[in-house]
Amino acid sequence: MAISRDRRSALITMMVVAFIVIAIRLFSVQILDKQYRITAENNALKYTTRYPARGRIIDRNGEILVGNKLTYDIMVTPIDVREFDTLELCRIFDLDTSIVKEKFREYRTYRTKIGYQTLTFKKQVSNEQYNMFIEKAFMFPGFTGMPRTSRTYPFNAGGNLLGYISEVDADYIKKHPEYRSGDYAGKTGMEEAYEKLLRGEKGYTIYLRDSRNRIMEPYANGEYDKLAVPGTDVVTTIDAHLQAYGEQLMKNKVGSLVAIEPSTGEVLTMVSSPGINVEQLAEISKYYRDIVTDPYKPMFNRAVMSPQPPGSVFKLVNGLIGLQEGVLTPQTQYPCHRGYVIGNLRVGCHNHSSPLNMYQSIMMSCNAYYCYVFRSIIDNPKYGSVREAFNKWKAYTESFGFGKKLGTDIPSEQAGTMPTAERYDKLHGKNRWKSISIISLSIGQGEIGCTPMHIANFAATLANRGYYYIPHIQKDTPEAPINSSFKERHYTMVDTSYFTEVVKGMYMAINGEAGATARIAKIPGVIACGKTGTAQNPHGDDHSVFICFAPMDNPRIAVAAYVENGGFGATWAAPIASLLVEKYLNGKIAPERAYLEQRVTEGNLMYKVKVKKR
Repeated sequence: MAISRDRRSALITMMVVAFIVIAIRLFSVQILDKQYRITAENNALKYTTRYPARGRIIDRNGEILVGNKLTYDIMVTPIDVREFDTLELCRIFDLDTSIVKEKFREYRTYRTKIGYQTLTFKKQVSNEQYNMFIEKAFMFPGFTGMPRTSRTYPFNAGGNLLGYISEVDADYIKKHPEYRSGDYAGKTGMEEAYEKLLRGEKGYTIYLRDSRNRIMEPYANGEYDKLAVPGTDVVTTIDAHLQAYGEQLMKNKVGSLVAIEPSTGEVLTMVSSPGINVEQLAEISKYYRDIVTDPYKPMFNRAVMSPQPPGSVFKLVNGLIGLQEGVLTPQTQYPCHRGYVIGNLRVGCHNHSSPLNMYQSIMMSCNAYYCYVFRSIIDNPKYGSVREAFNKWKAYTESFGFGKKLGTDIPSEQAGTMPTAERYDKLHGKNRWKSISIISLSIGQGEIGCTPMHIANFAATLANRGYYYIPHIQKDTPEAPINSSFKERHYTMVDTSYFTEVVKGMYMAINGEAGATARIAKIPGVIACGKTGTAQNPHGDDHSVFICFAPMDNPRIAVAAYVENGGFGATWAAPIASLLVEKYLNGKIAPERAYLEQRVTEGNLMYKVKVKKR
């Protein structure tokens, strides 16, 4: 079939247009687009990476917690190496000759894969070593120095909180393909949490090679070089001096100490004890094995990773739920005769006056009182079943942040545990359990697990009379704004008016008459409110727990102290938390409480904690 003249003309026109487009594109790529020429000529070019200075970590008052110092990595391009003085190289860098020989055996084995690549021979050499190397660089063809920055820690506090950086490995690169061998990244703490801000952006310098692959000169006078972009400084909410003091108080104890500014949710102090000394962070490769094999797990951030029973501080949650549900008033009285007894069940309590109203029950931390309160919540006739009432109770507790992740910006935050109806079905049989079956929840025991951060957040919620801001460790700045979620108020399901009543009981616990459990936490010149807790521990001595906030009106700080195997809340946790509050608000410890500070700082409870020795 013959092609018509019109169709033939159209085809010829299309072919001519296509040819012109291709010709223009080839001209653009080969003549005009110099960037493409750089890529095409890569075999004749050598790219040398420029590493950026990592952003600093600064405390809320401008103290530098993590800074930088200039160091050097010694690099080697195996294909360029000629015969050199091995003994002199080892002397300069304090190396064993066997290490050098092993490295070069590896280079020879993988020479095809390595090609023209430049590899890291020795990391972070001292200025003294680098200067010695520069003086004799002509003796070591193929070796060069690469400026890098390493971390410094001007302030000796917050090792666990700050975290460490180390060179990325193959697994890390697989998950983060933007990294290359030789790069460093934050692996724990704030270094990990704010890696994207802190790391900066790498640059490079392009050099031209001659026909013998020798580096001659910068390509195109450096026109296509890329400058490294320094990382962004991150300002943390932490008060460096308060953090250091908190670590001093928790020395030789296992547990955690967390302080929050209630009006913002900013974390002022977060101590996990035992912790990591910042000197170890500076040389993490040297100390890493010792740290990870330490039976007390100093790398484990107990503040957000260690769910434990909250003990008696949880009575306040049940009291608030009881008030909201209308089964409790501040004037409601219940008896206590050294505990709560029903049938064969007995929940013990210490000796105190009886009967008590709600204020007195908080002041004296009565177990029996909250057994009555909890049963009145779960057995409330307005609900069709115990299961329905329990699920409502559970919803209340979760509105306080318990049983879930709070959503902090702290790595490895744990959700804790909160029991479900389904769990009790498995334990007791479906719908065969009653309020008495789960009575341990009344005093913060049983199946509840809360991290110290959960408990500190609860203290902040009480301070705010019914709401909290998600705790966070990054301060809001124009250069690095915080997530908007950290600025939102989170209200509980309990009406704010009821919090005032509970706070009165907390005031009495510290400032009340004989029988008040937290009188040791009274601070000269400061009206504080608090609640002691003793969390039962089947593996040894009970845990010592305390929450508080101060001042009573317009609170500036809320604290939770959790001392494992510390016994009664008033024995260790209350003194520790109150000393931290006093230091923050007054700037010093009053002379009449100097004995308490000495007892706390010199106290050693490590022997009480059962650990598996390795």
